Amino acid sequence: MPVVHQVAQTGFGSGTNELYDRARPSYQPFVFSYLAESVKKPSLNVVEIGAGTGIFTRALLAHPDWTTTVRELKAIEPSAGMRRVFSETVTDKRVSVQEGTFDTTDVETGWADLIFIAQAFHWCPDYNLASAEFARILKPDGALVCVWNLEDRNRSPWVADLRTRIEQHEKGTPQFRLGLWRQVFDTPFYQQFFQLPEEKVWPYVLHATVENVVERVCSKSYISILSDDEKAQVKEDVLAICRRREDKVWINESEGVFEYPYEAFMMIARKK
Repeated sequence: MPVVHQVAQTGFGSGTNELYDRARPSYQPFVFSYLAESVKKPSLNVVEIGAGTGIFTRALLAHPDWTTTVRELKAIEPSAGMRRVFSETVTDKRVSVQEGTFDTTDVETGWADLIFIAQAFHWCPDYNLASAEFARILKPDGALVCVWNLEDRNRSPWVADLRTRIEQHEKGTPQFRLGLWRQVFDTPFYQQFFQLPEEKVWPYVLHATVENVVERVCSKSYISILSDDEKAQVKEDVLAICRRREDKVWINESEGVFEYPYEAFMMIARKK
């Protein structure tokens, strides 16, 4: 059986997946445009590890730079609930989904032009073994691409308060913001098989309502595993933070729509 972090296994387990798919932000068009310029290949075999409910997959296949570029996409996802929603929401015949994780993909050796990991690589339990698996399934000129979305606490006081309130429940989980995933660059197999990483960060803004913010908070693994009483308190506190009108930049105040500052992060590791 693939090794999956217990909080991820429970927090993204059965019963959480529809909320995750509804609440989590998609991936911005400029991310895919940048990737298309970086790769510049007409037809690609793609592996997506930690594919979740298919949020990244759907955005990739819908982007004009990628609609016809993907020859075949093999999605790897350890959660049965996530795979179920993925199968319901991603209906492109070029796409398949199967159980697996970072170091157990069951993909043929030398098959992939690209490996995508969106909003997931920080959960990897063994970066060295994962690097060996990535190198095995990639073609000689292939590349690993990791992408994350993260609420930007530096551009908005209410977002800073929001993150401070909810991050106290992380309890040692290897969240992206902590940068523990950067340990991959020091592992023997990464250094043997991959070049120095290329990194890119973009600030952007989403349109949100209070309901959007609350649902997004509740979709986080470390919040979804809380007791009902603890979750109720988190929701109450998040509502209070969101209702501080002076802290928000309104897009349409009459409809309750305001700016939700985010950042998109990308790391590209090309095979040596």
